Amino acid sequence: MSSLTAPYFVHESSYVDEPSSIGEGTKIWHFSHVMAHAVIGRKCSIGQNVLISSRVTIGDNVKIQNNVSVYEGVVLEDDVFCGPSMVFTNVTTPRSAYPRNTAADYRQTLVRRGASIGANATIVCGVTIGEHAFVGAGAVVTRDVPPYAMVYGNPARVRGHACECGIKLAFDQGTARCAECGAAYVMRDGMVERDAR
Repeated sequence: MSSLTAPYFVHESSYVDEPSSIGEGTKIWHFSHVMAHAVIGRKCSIGQNVLISSRVTIGDNVKIQNNVSVYEGVVLEDDVFCGPSMVFTNVTTPRSAYPRNTAADYRQTLVRRGASIGANATIVCGVTIGEHAFVGAGAVVTRDVPPYAMVYGNPARVRGHACECGIKLAFDQGTARCAECGAAYVMRDGMVERDAR
């Protein structure tokens, strides 16, 4: 579709297969490929050399940096950030001689609203990354990440918690307040949530 008539931008070096759904204000940069039946929300930024596979769902205001492949079975909710060269997988037991490439073979990976995944991190399929979680650069995520958790390492482990704005939180007797934006949080049974009071 011509960038002069489309409500979104696609660089001339990229391919968008039909049918697909791309929201208003989204920008798809150099050498990227959006496959048929992908759904991309509004105001997303799809960096250079990005693959969006068939039947992937991406929410609004998602930022996918260069060299990321978002494979079938991955769901990215609104406001997710995927750092450069991070990796999603979608099959737990891949074998070249025994192809596993049907929808039934793929394990769903869910990245909840506001989560950030750092550069070169690897997300093993079948996990859920909680709302506003922060996955550090180079981490290997093999299990679910709780909301607001900061994880890094191989395998990734919870090393702290972060505010919705990304600043590390310091809890004292089960409560914390962000030093930058002032948002308040509570921790109950090891799980963090924003304090609505």
